[in-house]
Amino acid sequence: MRICADLHTHTIASTHAYSTITENCVWAKKNGIKAIAMTDHCGIMPDSAHIWHFENLRILPRVIEGTIVLKGVEANIINREGELDIPKSSLKLLEWVNISMHAETSPKGEPLEIAKTYINAMKNYPEADIISHPTTDNFYCDYETLVKGALMYEKIIEINESSVIAKRSSEKNVCELLKICKKYNAPVAVNTDSHFCQLIGKTSSALKIIEECEFPESLVINSDWEKFREFILKKRPGMDI
Repeated sequence: MRICADLHTHTIASTHAYSTITENCVWAKKNGIKAIAMTDHCGIMPDSAHIWHFENLRILPRVIEGTIVLKGVEANIINREGELDIPKSSLKLLEWVNISMHAETSPKGEPLEIAKTYINAMKNYPEADIISHPTTDNFYCDYETLVKGALMYEKIIEINESSVIAKRSSEKNVCELLKICKKYNAPVAVNTDSHFCQLIGKTSSALKIIEECEFPESLVINSDWEKFREFILKKRPGMDI
């Protein structure tokens, strides 16, 4: 299995990343990736881009160095009600929205409590597309509750390469989540969360776990371009992609 779109990437607009959008696109093409989502941090995350960054993304061309670019954000859940650290008016300007929990921004709690917090965010923000790195040990949650919520609100669950490599997500957590996604036919996306251009599209560790767990390729939404394109156009009709 390979991925055709990397839906979680960072540029130097997130100050702990090291590449420009142009560099990311150059390497995406070299690594066989058709599209990337540009999803820098926003709001209260310490290295966030200013809100103007997201409101000005419309000036970027659709294709940069041969790579399709989705203009997006990685937004943080900041309270139990599932509120995000980006205004809804700004979200409406974007084409791809990842929602995450981070130690610097999000409330910790018991697994069921964390799952319900994710679900509150899904319910409150129809613009959201992906639940990013829910397998991290810092925010271990009730995966059955999370997956049922993702299906109800039509969100994708992310399997995050960077979290696997950095050991923030244990293989046990990833396998547990995949087992439940398989049980309910819940779609996932495999993304790099890349903070350096040469890593765009390189998801060998996450894909190895998926293979070992016998998770079906048909449920990996970014394993096939037409399948992914159908998903995004259903939600954002008329988008030039």
